[in-house]
Amino acid sequence: MHYYFSGRLSQYLLWLAALAGVAGLLAARSLVAIAPIVGILAVLTNPDLRRDLPLYYRNGAAMRAVAIVFFLLISSLYTSEWGVWRHELYRSLTWLGVPLAFTLAVPLARWQRLVVGSFFVLGTAAVGLATMGQYLLDPASANEAIRIGQNMQAITRIFHIPFGIMLAHAFFWALLLRRDALAGPILRAGLLGAAIATALTLHILAYRTGLLVFYTGLLAYAAWLLARRHRAIGLGLLLLIAVAPWLAYQSLESVRQRWNTTVWDVEQYTHGQDINNYSLARRLAAMETAGSVIQEHWLVGVGPADTHAALMRQYEWHDFGLKMANRIEVHNQYLEALLGGGLIGLGLLLILLFWPLTHPNLRRDPAVCFFIIVQATAMLVVDSFSLQIGLNLFVFGYGFLVVARERREGLRVEGLMEKH
Repeated sequence: MHYYFSGRLSQYLLWLAALAGVAGLLAARSLVAIAPIVGILAVLTNPDLRRDLPLYYRNGAAMRAVAIVFFLLISSLYTSEWGVWRHELYRSLTWLGVPLAFTLAVPLARWQRLVVGSFFVLGTAAVGLATMGQYLLDPASANEAIRIGQNMQAITRIFHIPFGIMLAHAFFWALLLRRDALAGPILRAGLLGAAIATALTLHILAYRTGLLVFYTGLLAYAAWLLARRHRAIGLGLLLLIAVAPWLAYQSLESVRQRWNTTVWDVEQYTHGQDINNYSLARRLAAMETAGSVIQEHWLVGVGPADTHAALMRQYEWHDFGLKMANRIEVHNQYLEALLGGGLIGLGLLLILLFWPLTHPNLRRDPAVCFFIIVQATAMLVVDSFSLQIGLNLFVFGYGFLVVARERREGLRVEGLMEKH
């Protein structure tokens, strides 16, 4: 009973849920489903749950997640794809469970947050190194696959797009966690090695989306340094950002193949050629198709559950010569939000992403800033919430960083935050 009344039981259950969530993202998919359940148990074992309950409704980050689910419920008034809608409603429970756990369970201690962050960074780096080792066993075949537009999945079968985003997150978080006073020399060395490993993996495997968010994050950091008048470091980083891609192109066959394939891919679309076998070209065609639908449903969209059906109907009017199997959905979360929810849906997404930056304490937290920069950039080329792992990655990071930070700030205002 001591562990219950002291809050330790709730705190350790939340810690277990967070570690299970990370393990689920990296390898064991079943743990992703279990983690929110453990998180809810952490809430129920909070001895001060009745006292803390109002903090949930005052947590803006948690309420913005609730708004996503609320809009999906409202869309039931005009959806026509009821089977898809019920499935999306089930998936949307993630938006409720994870923020609820990080809001109402006893907050993690500083050392527990360090362990969770380090587990994500070191685990992602380890998967990246193993995948890179697989590439190096037969680089000629891997480069040939890249030449025809294919990508190497992570050795744990993580889809290459979210894995590239995870590698970028791990790089920035590794450098941030090294600054934690609780991190000892061995952990700091490990985190530095993980940062190097993730950067190398992104370049050697030539993950296009991962490299995009990686360099965008570096560019944002360089801009921050220059704004703070750290001119020498900022200009040095800008020089590195300019030179590193060129060096990678000159030294890595995979990067050369990826670049040449990307240019050729886009040219097939711009020149009106057969685009059935070209990934980027089909994405551009999907964006054009989505634009036609959005023009007719600009206010509330066609409904989050009806986006696929609406796109397929529009393809019947202009199919770009695509076979049925190659008529893909739009790979852009902002357009996906517009398509499914119109201006209201897009507004909810933008508020979810960028509202934390209006809070001075969150704006000064580099982990929150890098999370938002990486995710916001990735959404330009990925419909992040359509893939379950993309949704899980975003919601976990949002809960662990944004919701939990607002929770700690709320407890401090109430004078209830313990010193861990």
